[in-house]
Amino acid sequence: MNSSPRSNKDLDGRSLNVDEIRLIADLRVMHSKVSELYGIVEYLKKRHAESDIVKYADYEVLSEDIRKSDAIYLWFVGVKEARDSAALAD
Repeated sequence: MNSSPRSNKDLDGRSLNVDEIRLIADLRVMHSKVSELYGIVEYLKKRHAESDIVKYADYEVLSEDIRKSDAIYLWFVGVKEARDSAALAD
C-alpha cells in the first residue's frame, strides 16, 4: 500500500482511533467501488457506441447517473486540490 510521507509523520508512534479506522475502511470501500465503476464504464465504451447508450438507456436514470457522476467528479477535484496544497505545505 502506498502512503504519503505526510500520513507517516502524522501517525508515527500512535495507534489509530475508532474514527480513523472507520475512515480507512470507508476509503477502501470507495476505492473498490470506483475501480468497479471504472471497469464497467470501460467495458461499455469498448462494446457499445455512445449513441446506442443514449438510445437504449432510460433517459431519467441516465440523467441521474450523469448528475451523480458530475458531483463525484467535482468532489474528487476538491480532494485533489486539498492533497496538492498539503503536499506543497510540507
